[in-house]
Amino acid sequence: MDVFQSLTGSAPVYIGLVLVLGLLVGSFLNVVIYRLPEMLQRNWRGQCAELLGGEDASPQERFDLIVPRSRCPTCGHQIAATENIPVVSYLLLRGKCSACGTGIPVRYPLVELGTGILSAMVAWRLGPSMACVFGLLFTWALVALSGIDLDKKLLPDAITLPLLWLGLLVNLGGVQGESGPAFANIADAVTGAAAGYLSLWLVYHIFRLATGKEGMGYGDFKLLGAIGAWLGWQYLPLTIVMSAVVGAVIGGAALAVRGRDSQTPIPFGPFLAAAGWISMMWGSDIMGAYLTVSGLR
Repeated sequence: MDVFQSLTGSAPVYIGLVLVLGLLVGSFLNVVIYRLPEMLQRNWRGQCAELLGGEDASPQERFDLIVPRSRCPTCGHQIAATENIPVVSYLLLRGKCSACGTGIPVRYPLVELGTGILSAMVAWRLGPSMACVFGLLFTWALVALSGIDLDKKLLPDAITLPLLWLGLLVNLGGVQGESGPAFANIADAVTGAAAGYLSLWLVYHIFRLATGKEGMGYGDFKLLGAIGAWLGWQYLPLTIVMSAVVGAVIGGAALAVRGRDSQTPIPFGPFLAAAGWISMMWGSDIMGAYLTVSGLR
């Protein structure tokens, strides 16, 4: 207990420890972002082969989040522990495989560093409390979902649905932060989960009927439902507005800079995730400022 109190009693020490933890978790999230879609695809191929009475052509060796060990995709060099230190190893290796010299995508240290910084910000905002623990879990899930959606345009049920149910369970018992209750009460959480899913579901079908095209995927509905389950229905309008504005700005910039075809789909999940995280951190402040400026409070 004395050790715990000494580690959490000093804000800089506590935030620094969470930063290191976030860097380590970010390294693991890189594995999740790369491997989970492949695991799902292998499982789907196996189910399709079984349904059609054919033979599964997927590789049969074990492939999950633990096995096999990380290796260079070009030469097969197994990544040693000293080569897997978050951010530091990338800098020491100068962004290249130690065996063949193939460049390592900069995404890997960015995910590690980003997860570390976001984790430290959660620790700074929520302090040493259970609210911080759950806030970190919420943050890490959003990072993983954003990375997968950017790579594969997929928001897997394996993350979105547990995130939704965990949000409801967290709010069922109520979570206390340093300055009072955190997240939402269970009634607002249940309403938020339903309203989050149904709002985008309705937009999706109206857009499809009006244009004959699909504007987003079902994973987006589930992600917004999960955000509603964590934060409550009151934060859904703010989350939707922020994600739509940021998505429009970044999407427009991508079209202008890269000259991308207007029909090229842009994943919406990262914008929802970013808006949901900002709502968790500063949603009450943003809404309070808006009500004050607009004269509604």
